[in-house]
This record gives sequence, structure tokens and C-alpha cells, in this order.
Amino acid sequence: MVEASSAETVAAVKPFLDDPRFELIVVPPCAPHTKPKALNYTLPMVRGDHLVVYDAEDIPEPDQLRRAASQFDEDPCVDCLQAELRIDNAGESWLTALFAAEYSGLFGIMLPALAHWRLPVPLGGTSNHFRTASLREVGGWDAFNVTEDADLGIRFARLRYRVGTLKSRTYEEAPVRMMPWIRQRTRWMKGWMQTFIVHNRYPLQFLRDAGWRNFLVFQIYISGMIFSAPLHLVFVIALLIRGSVALFAGTPVQPMAFAHMFVLAAGYFGACVLAIAGTARLPGQNIGRYQWLLPLYWGLTGIAAFRAMYELVVRPYFWAKTGHGVTEHRRGPVSGQRQQTRPEPTPPIDLKKWGDAKEPS
Repeated sequence: MVEASSAETVAAVKPFLDDPRFELIVVPPCAPHTKPKALNYTLPMVRGDHLVVYDAEDIPEPDQLRRAASQFDEDPCVDCLQAELRIDNAGESWLTALFAAEYSGLFGIMLPALAHWRLPVPLGGTSNHFRTASLREVGGWDAFNVTEDADLGIRFARLRYRVGTLKSRTYEEAPVRMMPWIRQRTRWMKGWMQTFIVHNRYPLQFLRDAGWRNFLVFQIYISGMIFSAPLHLVFVIALLIRGSVALFAGTPVQPMAFAHMFVLAAGYFGACVLAIAGTARLPGQNIGRYQWLLPLYWGLTGIAAFRAMYELVVRPYFWAKTGHGVTEHRRGPVSGQRQQTRPEPTPPIDLKKWGDAKEPS
């Protein structure tokens, strides 16, 4: 599945079409110009019992499809599996290191816990494995939601379909520069806002559909992702201003300021624990030392949240694409090794090797 406007991607896919297992579907250029619109266009053409979504730049482990098929066969009650996403250029900068720590905590600890407790699991947008029939029954993706993955995960929970996690990794490239990171995070924040608004249009119906546990977890978890970042930014700026005024005016620090600093420190501590616990599972990636920059990272997330609020009003369906193929680190399981020269964009994965992968032990 490739957008008609992506001529380079169409050209890159065509050499694989000699293999009868593969087919190229070109999505016509029509609004909304979003990934879920393209996925919905393709869904009626799916002939298999299972469907998987990969982003073009991803590098999944070669036996991931076999593992997913085996898990679907072993557990007929599961309707969707989310593989673990890992950042393979974590050592490139402080920004990619914090991004990798965030991913490791989310996909390595948080989402498996939510799946284990049968709570709503916001999907990650790639390495999503579905039973085709279940995906069609829930209506596919929301073509107008720019984080269609999170919305679909909530819809699965609302309609009492089960989402599990898959013990297989897919490697992704984190944005290296700050502005691409902010644009990507802006889109994510905007999509979470859309998801929060859409599912809360009729809250009593939502409560009846999902049950009180799923309803409460949705309100706490999704609203936390939306509001924590901008509130943190405002809170820190206000605290710095009040502290500076008190310092220059020579006035004593108010007791409430210590309470504010305690709340701030508690938030940082909780996030650091989750990130460090996740990164402890990543061999050879010493990225925990960047956690002292977490306030700056959260500040950037707050900026992205305010941008998302603006875009939600003026261009709610705008999809800011993230550039890839700019990292100077090796892609895949072994990362952190700087190459001598800037590499060419990551070549397409040789899917023909997948058929030779061994069954998981």
C-alpha cells in the first residue's frame, strides 16, 4: 500500500512484485491525506485471516510473523497483538536517547501491563497484528484521526475485543533533529486529543460499552498524556518566575513552593523509574545517563502539546510526515555504531527471507 503521490516509494516496491506473494496497491490522492485513510482503502482487498501493519522504515525481527501466527493459534480469544517497538539509534544524541528510554518504558513495561490486566491498550501504529475479521467488525481505522493506532486500541477495548502484546521487536529510527521531533510529537498529541474528544462525546454510552474499569483507565491515561506536558511547562515557568522574583526581592520562600517542588520531583522520579526499568532491558545501550535532561524533554513535549491544540482548531487532519534515513547509526538490532559516512536511506527489507525463518522455540 503506497500513496500515489509517493513516486519514489512506488518505484522502490516494484522490484519485489515478481514474487506472486507480494502486491502493490496504489492509494488514489483524495482527502483526508492520512495513513488510516490509506489503510481503510486497502482493507476490503485483504484476503488473509491475519493482517499486519508496518511502517516502511521499520526493521522487524525476521520471525515476527511466525511468532504472531503461533500466538493467534494458541490464544483464539486475542484479536490484536502489538509487538515491542525499539529505537535503534538511541546513542546518536540526547534527544534520541530520551526517545528510546520513553519507548522502552512504554512498549516494554506499560503496554504489556495494560494488556495483562485486560485494560485499554493504545496501539503503536506499526507492528500491529490483527485478525482480519475482528478488524473489519470494529470498522477499521478512523480516517480522520492522526493517531489512528491509539483510537483503534481504545475502540477494541470499548467493543470488548482483546489486545495482547507480542514478544518480538521492531526497530525504528528516532528523529535526530529537534524540529522533526516536535512535528512528530505535535501530530501524536493532536491525535490523542482527537481520540479523547471522540470517545467522550457520549460518556454514558462509553461507560456502558467499556465498563467502569476501562472507562476510568481511559480518562486517567489518555488525559494524562494530553494535559501533563502543557501543565508541566506552565508549572515550571511559573515556578521559575516566582523563584527569581523571591531571590532578587530578598523575600523568604513560601512553604507552598516546597510542596510544588516536591510534586515536580515526584513526577520526574516516576518517569525516570519507568524509563530506567525499560532501558535496563536494552543490552549495550547506556542511555540512562541522559535522564537528568528529562525536564527539558518534557518542556519540548509541552511545546508540541500547545502546537497540537492550535492545529486541532485550524487544521485537525493535517498529517506531518516524519523524515527517515538521516541517522548516522546502524539500523537494526545492533545499534550505536557510528558509520564513517552518512548512509543511504534504509533499503527495503528483504521479505523473501521471512519464509525461511524458523518457528519460535
